[in-house]
Parts: sequence; structure tokens; C-alpha cells
Amino acid sequence: MAKLEGLTEKLNKAQSIDFAEMFGKKMTTLQQMLGIERKLPMPVGSVIKTYKSKVVLKSGEVDKGDLIPLSQVELEDGDPIELKFSKHRKAVAAEDIQKYGFDRAVTLTDGELIKELQKDIRTKLFAQLATATGTAKGKGLQGAMAQGWGSVQKVFEDDGVNTIVFINPMDAADYLAKANITVQKEFGLNYVQNFLGADIAVITSSVDKGTLYATASDNLCISYAVVNGGELGKAFDFVTDST
Repeated sequence: MAKLEGLTEKLNKAQSIDFAEMFGKKMTTLQQMLGIERKLPMPVGSVIKTYKSKVVLKSGEVDKGDLIPLSQVELEDGDPIELKFSKHRKAVAAEDIQKYGFDRAVTLTDGELIKELQKDIRTKLFAQLATATGTAKGKGLQGAMAQGWGSVQKVFEDDGVNTIVFINPMDAADYLAKANITVQKEFGLNYVQNFLGADIAVITSSVDKGTLYATASDNLCISYAVVNGGELGKAFDFVTDST
């Protein structure tokens, strides 16, 4: 049967590109907000090893001819993390596109799906932060922020790191009410720059009231599965963003 030439096609592909770009831009803003510079591409199933280090530095003041003492570096394995796929999909019926219109049936529901994907990533991020073992205490929000900042700087001394803190909205509410501070929002998270000594303060109910997490931006990295090209690209025609 003859096929009409010049037929407009691949509308679904275009919508897929739009969805990938929307989600990719939001991931990029999250990386920029947290100052994450390390992005690690790897195959699914790879095991990400975490570790703690301890250095015993011996004196370098050694007399001529004497044996130089050995400094010790100890690496202790932390909990490994396996990179796994997190797979989601959404379909819209032709009847609903006709009934509600394309923008409402497809574009708006894409936006709602992205919100849920962001929420899933935030949940995993805070679950990872909760595994921290170092502790510090301070009186009130300002005291706790100062102790958190000091603890991070002590761990990463000589590195000149940026400090990121995650605090509960109720802990920040009284201070924000009195201070002239601009609260910004990215990736479903409210944050303040240069807040009580911290370079970035993320304000979220995912952190319990009376508790805060503090870390260095250098301590955060993103690992992601490579799905475009390679063997997987032979089986699926994926639309991807930079990660």
C-alpha cells in the first residue's frame, strides 16, 4: 500500500526529548546548588566503595643519615553502595488527550511525574545523610550551626571546603522572621546562601526538628548509569540528558 510522503511523525520522540531536558535541567540545578562537581558514569551493578581514612604523620625533622620514620595511612571500608536502575513509566490514553487536550493530558502529567521523581531522589539523599556517624552539639540554631561548620572544617582541614547544612523549617523559622534573608528554591528544596557561617543552608522537613546535617560539597558526588550508546543502546532507543 502506498505511503503518504512528507507525513509529520515522531511526535512521541519529541515529547520524550522535552521530558528528558526538563528533568535534566532540574538535576543540574541540584548539582549547582550543592556544589557537586564529581559525576561518576558507570554500568548498573557497579559497587561504589566508601571509606574512611586516618593518617598518622610522623615528624619530618630527621638528622642527616638517620632513617626517615614511616607515616601511616589507614583506609577503613565503609558500607558499599550498588548502583541500580530505578525504572518508571507513564502512558496517556488517546481518549484523554482528546477529552482534556494535549497540554493537560501529557505536559502537565509529565510535570507531576518529575515532581515525584525529585521527591524519590531527595528521600534517598537524606537517607544517605542519616548514615553519618560524626556528631556535634550546640545551643540553639546558631550554636548548632557553628559546631556543625567547625566539625566539617576540622575533618576537611587544609582543603578550603564549602559547608552545606540541612535544617528543619521550624528550626529556621524564628531566625528567618527576624533576618532580611532571601530564600531560594531548586529541586523542591528551599535554601539560603551564606547562612550563619554555612555556605548553603538547605531548609527541609526531611530533617527532624532539633537536628541538622552538615557536610562539605567535596564530600558529595553523583553516580549514574550510562544508558546511551554501548550494548544497552543496541536494544533501546533512549533519550537522555547529560547524566
